[in-house]
Amino acid sequence: MTAQLDAVVREAAEHVCPLPHIPEAVSVVRRRMRTVLADWNLAPDLAEDALLVISELITNAVVHALPPAALRLSRAGADGRHTVRVEVTDAGPAAHGRPVVEPCEADEHGRGIGIVTALAAECGTQVHAGGTTRWAELLAV
Repeated sequence: MTAQLDAVVREAAEHVCPLPHIPEAVSVVRRRMRTVLADWNLAPDLAEDALLVISELITNAVVHALPPAALRLSRAGADGRHTVRVEVTDAGPAAHGRPVVEPCEADEHGRGIGIVTALAAECGTQVHAGGTTRWAELLAV
């Protein structure tokens, strides 16, 4: 029975993971998603790009947004086009005057969305009643 459940999890085309509002969330979720991407048998370059996008979007949510936040990682294939989609949804921008998680190295901050834009075939932001979703799609070649 356990082997059957493991096989179903490996074949899942979507994974959703809540994000604790702490800096350590980035490394914990990144390790978990590395396993998911490996189970999906993605090309190593695509998996590494996806992990970098995941890290950047999670960091953005933890540092700049209000909790709660969640990561949604999915894969799809149609018309010969295969994609990996990364979405991070949070409760919206942190209110002015409200404490936010500060990064350890401020001089290494501020390039995340540029990295996501460079790696993704498409990316964007959607503001909705529940907060803000930042997303990126990477193409499998």
